[in-house]
Amino acid sequence: MVTTPFSPRVRTLSGVTRRALAVALAIVATVGGLLLAVPSSGAAPAREQTGAVVLIGTGGISWSDVDEKNTPNLWLMLRDGASAALSVRSVSSNTCPGDGWLGLSAGSRAAVPREGPAANPADRPCPGAPTLTGDRVTQWQDYLDAAAAQKFDTRLGLLAQEVDHAGMCVAAVGPYAVAGAALPDGTVEHHSELTRDEMLVDLNTCPVTLVDVGVVRDPADVVPGESAGGSRAEQVRAIDARIGEVVAAGPNGADFVVASLADAGRSERLRLVLARGPHFGPGTLVSGSTRQVGLAQSPDLTATVLASVGVPVPDAVAGAPLTDDPAPDNSERRARDRLTSLRDLDEASHDVHGLVEPFFQVFAYGQLVVYLLVLLVWKGRIGSEATRATVLTRVRVLAVAAAAVPVSTFLANLVPWWRFPIEMLAVVATVLAFVAAIAGAALRGPWARWPLGPMAFVSGVTAAVLAVDVITGSRLQLSSLMGLQPVVAGRFYGMGNPTFALFGTATLLLAVAVSSALVLRRANLAAAIAVGVIGFAALVVDAAPFWGADLGGPPALLPAVVYLVLAILGVRMTWRRWLLVAGAVVVVFFAVAGADWLRAPADRTHLGRFIQAIIDGTAGDIVTRKAEQNLEILRSNAPLTLLVPAALLFVAYVLARPTSWGSRALQRSYDNAPTLRPGLVALFLMLAIGFAVNDSGVAIPAVGATLAIPLIVSASVGYLLEEARTTAPTRRGRRRR
Repeated sequence: MVTTPFSPRVRTLSGVTRRALAVALAIVATVGGLLLAVPSSGAAPAREQTGAVVLIGTGGISWSDVDEKNTPNLWLMLRDGASAALSVRSVSSNTCPGDGWLGLSAGSRAAVPREGPAANPADRPCPGAPTLTGDRVTQWQDYLDAAAAQKFDTRLGLLAQEVDHAGMCVAAVGPYAVAGAALPDGTVEHHSELTRDEMLVDLNTCPVTLVDVGVVRDPADVVPGESAGGSRAEQVRAIDARIGEVVAAGPNGADFVVASLADAGRSERLRLVLARGPHFGPGTLVSGSTRQVGLAQSPDLTATVLASVGVPVPDAVAGAPLTDDPAPDNSERRARDRLTSLRDLDEASHDVHGLVEPFFQVFAYGQLVVYLLVLLVWKGRIGSEATRATVLTRVRVLAVAAAAVPVSTFLANLVPWWRFPIEMLAVVATVLAFVAAIAGAALRGPWARWPLGPMAFVSGVTAAVLAVDVITGSRLQLSSLMGLQPVVAGRFYGMGNPTFALFGTATLLLAVAVSSALVLRRANLAAAIAVGVIGFAALVVDAAPFWGADLGGPPALLPAVVYLVLAILGVRMTWRRWLLVAGAVVVVFFAVAGADWLRAPADRTHLGRFIQAIIDGTAGDIVTRKAEQNLEILRSNAPLTLLVPAALLFVAYVLARPTSWGSRALQRSYDNAPTLRPGLVALFLMLAIGFAVNDSGVAIPAVGATLAIPLIVSASVGYLLEEARTTAPTRRGRRRR
C-alpha cells in the first residue's frame, strides 16, 4: 500500500473510481475524436495509369557528389525534377547494393546474407550481384531464408507481384535489377544486360522498368575483401553518363526516378533520390511516411513505382508514394538552393551521428562529477560552515545548467552548426549558448527564490519546446544529439524513445512543482486537477498519430499521471486499482492505435500498422524483434547499460524506504514539497514501464535521468539554502552572546 505523506485521511473508493473511469473515457473520446477529425497526412492515393515509370537504381552517391560540371545528367534531373535526401537504412547499420534492391522488391527492410569472420555484419564484405539460372534468381532461396530470420515481415517479390496482378509486367535491366523485379518465386519474366541495343528494347517493353546503372564503392571506405574499381569521382562520372543514356532511351511520357539505394562502404549516410516526368516537376519531394519535405526512405520508392502506374499500394509496403512540393520555376538559382538544402540535411545527419556517442559519454561523466560534488557537500566534506552556502549555490547553478542541456541540444538545430569546419566545437558552443540562456532565466527569474522554481521553469521549457516541435513537424529533433537520426531510419517524426523520456520526465516534474504549490495552500483538489490537465495534454501530444505517434509512451506515462493524481487525493493504491489503471492503459492504447488503423494504409503510423500486424498474425515477430533489440543493447554495451536496471532497482528501494540512507538527503525536500515523493514514484513508474515495453527501451531511464537527477538536486539544494538563510541569523546571534 502507498499513501501520501501529506494527506491525513484515505478517501473512499467509489467517488475516486468513478473519476478515474471518467478520465479514462474522456481521454479515449477526445483522442479518438481528434484522430477522426484530422485529415490524412497527405500521402497520395494510387494514381490512374498514365504511362510508364523507369526507376534507375545506383548506390553510394550522395548529394555532395552532385554538381553542374561533373554530374551534368544528375544536375539536369535536379533542376527540372523533384529531389530529396534518401534514407537507405536496411537491416544492418550499412546497406549493401543487394539490400537496397531487395528492399525495393519488398517495400520494406531486407538484406542479402553476408559471409565473413566479423561478428558484425556491417564489417563483412557485400556480396556480388545476383545471377540467373534460366529465368530465376539463383540466390533467391538464400534471400528468402535471410528475410525470415530477420523478422521484418519482409515479402520479397511484392512489387512484381502487385504489378503482375494488375495485368502489367516489370522489366529488369542490369545485374542487380533482377533482385528488384523478381516475383515471389524468384522468377524474372523480362530481363536484359545494360547494353545499348538490349536496353532500347526493354525500356519500352513493360510499364515498369528497373535499371541498374552500377554502384559507387568508396576505396577509402570499403571493408577488406571488396574492390572499389577506380576512384570515387571516376565511378560517379561513369554512373552519371549511364543515367543520361537511360533517360535518353526511355519511353516518352514516363516518370524517371533516380535513386541511390545503398551505401558506398562501411559508412552510413543519407543518399539521393530524384524524379522527373508527368507526376514530378521542379521542386522538392515530399514523403507521406517520413512526413518531411525533402526526406524520403527506401520503401517510398516501391510505393511510388506502384502509384505511378495506377496500382494500389498494399499494406505490406512500409512507405508512401512520393509527391512533389513545386518550385516556382526550374531556374539554375533555385536548383542550387535546393542542392544546398539537401546537402545540409545530409551533412547534419552524417555529422551528428558520429557525435552522439562522445556527447553522451562526456555529458554522463560530467553529471557524475556533479553528483559526487553534491554528495560531498551533503556529507559536510566540502566547504566549512561559513562557506557552505556559497558551495551550495554553485552546486545549484551546475545542476540547473546540466538540466538545461537536453532541451538545448534540440534548440541547437536552429543554428546550422554542421557548416562549420569543426562540427563538435560548433555544436557544443551552440548548445552551451542555449544552456546559458535557459539556466540564467531559471536562476534569475521571479521564481528563482522558490526551491522548486528552477525545476518548474526548466521542465516547462523542455516540455513546451518538445511539444511545439512535435506538433509542427519534428524539425528540431531531426539530426539532433538527443533526437531522431535519419540515417538510422527508426522514425522521422513524432516521439522517439529519447524524446519521450525527456518529455515525460519534464511533464511529471512540472506537475510536481505546480501541485506542491497548490497542496501547500491546502488546495488538494485543484492540485489533482492541475496534474490531470498537464498529464492529459502531454498524453494527447504523445499519443496522437498526427503528432507524437508513440506506441510505447502512453502505456508508461498514463499510469504515472493517474498514480500522482490519486496520491494527491489521498487514495491508497490497491492491487484492484492498479488493475483498473492497467485496463485504462490498454483501452487508451487500442483506441489510439485503432483510430489510426481506420485511416488509409498510406496514412497510418506504426500504431495502425501494429494493429494490422495483429490482424495478419505477424505482431509476434515485431514484439520478438523489439525484445531482442533491448537484450542486444544490454549485452553489447555492458557493463554501462546494465547500470540502468540496477539504478531502477536502487531507486525503488530508496522510495520504498524513506528513512534509508539513500533518501535522507531528500527528506527536507519531501517535508517542504508535499508531492515530490509521490512524484518521484510516478517518475520511477514511467521510466521502468518505458524501459520494459519499448524497443531500445534502455534509453528511456538513461535519458530521463539526465533531466530528472539534476533538477531534483537543484530542488534539494534549494531547500538546504533556504534552511541556511533561515538559521544563519540565529547562529550569528549566539556568537555575539
